[in-house]
Amino acid sequence: MKIKYFQDTDTLYIELKAARIAEARDLDENTLLELDEAGNLCAITIEHARERAEIPSFSFEQVAAG
Repeated sequence: MKIKYFQDTDTLYIELKAARIAEARDLDENTLLELDEAGNLCAITIEHARERAEIPSFSFEQVAAG
């Protein structure tokens, strides 16, 4: 998984898996879903991310299976 935040455009890109993108679907005017050939979700692009989430910062935590 890769997460990229582009501060200059306030865009958050979340890549769930590296795959060839076969289709892109608009969830709403600021959210794009990218799907592979089997229809599996591969990535999400969120425009105006900071504004929409109302968060001043971003943190990430990986939780081990228990």
